Amino acid sequence: MTATTAHMHDQHGPSRRSWLGRTEDWLDSKGKGAWIAAMVLGFVFFWPVGLAFLFYMIWGKQMFAKSCRSGGRARHMHSMRRAGFAAMKSSGNTAFDAYKDETLRRLEDEQEQFEAFLERLRAAKDKAEFDQFMDDRAQKARSERSASGDDDQRPAPSPYAEI
Repeated sequence: MTATTAHMHDQHGPSRRSWLGRTEDWLDSKGKGAWIAAMVLGFVFFWPVGLAFLFYMIWGKQMFAKSCRSGGRARHMHSMRRAGFAAMKSSGNTAFDAYKDETLRRLEDEQEQFEAFLERLRAAKDKAEFDQFMDDRAQKARSERSASGDDDQRPAPSPYAEI
């Protein structure tokens, strides 16, 4: 139960609440999965109901009530950022720092070389596909000319002539 629904529940008792309030209490007792399932079913059966659930979950803080403040994802992202900054600061050992700097520089060079290789590979693939397209186009034009019977009168055009 949310703090608001708990307060209302204590103030009016379970029998005095409307069906909407009882539904909210029931969904709260089942957890976030029930809220999400209700929203999805609302979208499936009648989209404004699903949209209403979505707005209520966002504005009522149902969706993010526990996960953002104490959740693992925020903590995990913070630890990843901290680890990234830790790689940049000095350890105090000059030999290790020199080794770390050289290794990072080598890895950056390898990454640049690999990215250049991938770019050359993509360019070669694109050129091969384009050449195949142009060859197919020229073959189709030759077959159309031979079918019409005027193959001997004109020379075959270059596949790149009509671009």
